Amino acid sequence: MPFSHHSHSGQFCPGHASNTLEEMIRTAIAKRMEVFAPTEHMPRHDEDRYPEEIELGLEYNKSEVSHGEYFEEAKRLRKKFQPRIKIVIGFESDWIRPRSLDLINLSIQRYNIDFFVGSVHHVHTKPIDFDQAGYEAARDIAGGSDQQLFGDYFDAQLAMLQATKPPVVGHFDLIRLKSENPERSFQPWQDVWGRIVRNLEYIASYGGLLEVNFASLRKGMSEPYPKDEIAKVRRFILQCVYVDSNGETDFPDDGGQILSFR
Repeated sequence: MPFSHHSHSGQFCPGHASNTLEEMIRTAIAKRMEVFAPTEHMPRHDEDRYPEEIELGLEYNKSEVSHGEYFEEAKRLRKKFQPRIKIVIGFESDWIRPRSLDLINLSIQRYNIDFFVGSVHHVHTKPIDFDQAGYEAARDIAGGSDQQLFGDYFDAQLAMLQATKPPVVGHFDLIRLKSENPERSFQPWQDVWGRIVRNLEYIASYGGLLEVNFASLRKGMSEPYPKDEIAKVRRFILQCVYVDSNGETDFPDDGGQILSFR
C-alpha cells in the first residue's frame, strides 16, 4: 500500500488514538508506504468535547497548545525521515456549526499546512459517529427517522463545503455508521440521493478530492466510505486512499484488501 493521507496519533489525539506520531511514521515505513500524511484533529470549542476528552481535562486552550506542538513535531519528523518516506502535513477539520469556520481558518492561517481534510462528525451539534446515544439524539432533532437525519447530514456537509472548500473531503457518507442499516442503498430515498449528487457536483466544481476511507471496514461494514454507488457518480474525483488510522494496529499488512475496492 503506497500511501495514506488520514491518520491520528495518541500523542496528539489522546483518548481517540494510540501511539506516538513517530511510531506511526515508523510503521508506515515498515509497511513500505511512499507517502504518509498525519492529520490530527483541530481544536474544538469546549462545549463540543467528547466524554473521553472531558475526562482527560482537554479544554480548548490545552488543545490549541497541543495543536501547535503537533505541527512542530510533524515538521521535525518530516526532516528526520525525508529520505525514506514523503510526509505531507495536514489536519482534519470539524464542522459543527457556522462558527466552526473561525477555528478552521485559524489553523489554516496560523500553520504552514500542505492540505486539510474537511469532515462532518456532528449534526444538530450532536456527534453522530461517537456512540449510539449521540446519533439517536441527532436523529430525534431531525424528526425521528434515519432518512431525515441523512438529509440534514448532507445539508450540513454542503455548508461545510461551501464555507471551506476542503482539498479533501473526509468519510463522505459517515452518517450511515450508527444508522439502523449501514449497508442500505441511498438511492431509494430520492431526497437524500439528490443531496448526495449535489454535494459531489460541488466538490468537483472546485477541484476537491473525495477520500476512499477504510475505517468503515474495521467497524463491521462491507464497503469503504463512500459506498460504491456514490463512487460511481463522480469516480474521477476519487483520487486518494485513506486508512484513517488511529494507531499502528490500524495499518493493513498489505494493500490487497484496499486494491479489491479499486
